[in-house]
Amino acid sequence: MNAQTLPVFRAATHADVDAIVALVESAYRGESGRRGWTTESHLLDGQRTDAADVRGLIERPGSRILLAERDGRLMASCHVEHQGDNGYFGMFAVDPAGQGSGLGRQVLAEAERIAHGEWHCRAMRMTVIVQREELIAWYGRRGYRRTGEYQPFPYGDERFGIPRRDDLRFEVLRKDFDGVAA
Repeated sequence: MNAQTLPVFRAATHADVDAIVALVESAYRGESGRRGWTTESHLLDGQRTDAADVRGLIERPGSRILLAERDGRLMASCHVEHQGDNGYFGMFAVDPAGQGSGLGRQVLAEAERIAHGEWHCRAMRMTVIVQREELIAWYGRRGYRRTGEYQPFPYGDERFGIPRRDDLRFEVLRKDFDGVAA
């Protein structure tokens, strides 16, 4: 696969659910996730998502799971949602074999284009586990800032993973779209 090949973007359908779950799990959990730098295996065991959650995001109004494919192969995905004046970015996954190729930046840019260009949002928000300093720094290089706003980790709900430590929480990151109307 040529890292310079532009991905083809499209919205996920129900037919993509199993492939999305497999991609997300491979990027964040288990041995395959350890190959990439986005792994959460040192923080969480268990699943990252499941088919019911992915189907729910596909069906929810104002919500889209964005897929990036190269040569017909799913290489990355994310969830983007219209929430009032903001877009929300989450469940971002890049195949561990494709990490470091620039694909993640392309997917993030496409999600921002959707939020700003299609939905006319003023900003994009996301939550990141505070212990993921390298990931927070990556988003910082793309214009996201730490807001100082925190959300609790959903301890006791294994749909989000089984914590390996008791101090997990999320920090909200935000990127303003320069106050320019889309």
